[in-house]
Amino acid sequence: MTALPRSMETPAIRIAWAGPLFMLFARFLFALLFQGLTTIFLSLRGDATPLQSAAPWWTVYGSLIDIACLISITFLLHGEGLKISALIDFKRKFFWRDIRMALLLVFIFLVVGVIGGRLTGILIYDGPPPAAMGALPLWGALYSLIIWPALWGFTEQLTYQGYVLPRLQSLSRSTWLTVLILGFGYAFQHTALPLIFDWKFILFRFLSSLPFIIMFPVYLRTKRLAPFMIAHWVTDALSVAAAIFMH
Repeated sequence: MTALPRSMETPAIRIAWAGPLFMLFARFLFALLFQGLTTIFLSLRGDATPLQSAAPWWTVYGSLIDIACLISITFLLHGEGLKISALIDFKRKFFWRDIRMALLLVFIFLVVGVIGGRLTGILIYDGPPPAAMGALPLWGALYSLIIWPALWGFTEQLTYQGYVLPRLQSLSRSTWLTVLILGFGYAFQHTALPLIFDWKFILFRFLSSLPFIIMFPVYLRTKRLAPFMIAHWVTDALSVAAAIFMH
């Protein structure tokens, strides 16, 4: 089994299943919560179809998902006697190596995303799938392009790889079981980004996200979280830019 991070090597720290399992599905749960609140807000403003209207805003209220996850992780780490800084590995001496690694990861993420999305679209829709990112007013589009990708990439990687992965690995004592569980949780999250009550769209979001399971064994080989955060940020920013351009 791969060695645990230094932050978890102290014998006094006891890791329970509850924290990692909660965080495995926390982003899905918080996505439901904030899409629900956005739907209520739009309904109170007189929107005739508030649930459908709330869906494109997930890259805006997505930052609330991130904040809720960071608060949850901070609380759980406090029970271990740790601070959230224990999970963050930005270091000046690794700066250029991390940048080179991030550029490679951007290429991998784009290839996996495009191929996985198109093949899944053909499988489920017999053609191009519906877009997961909808049209937003200018301020919403700019927020989604500038702010959302940075916070989303940082928090998602911190959640799954920084917090959940080493703890599930320690508890299960199986690297590959951990990777499979993480892959399921990661893909399941995307079924609520956004949640649309259409089985084809839900299945598409789940299956098209599954190929990204590749990031977990790669991370276990590199043990560097920073490049994944940077690559995730860049990839999501490019995805938003493409969605804006297409509209």
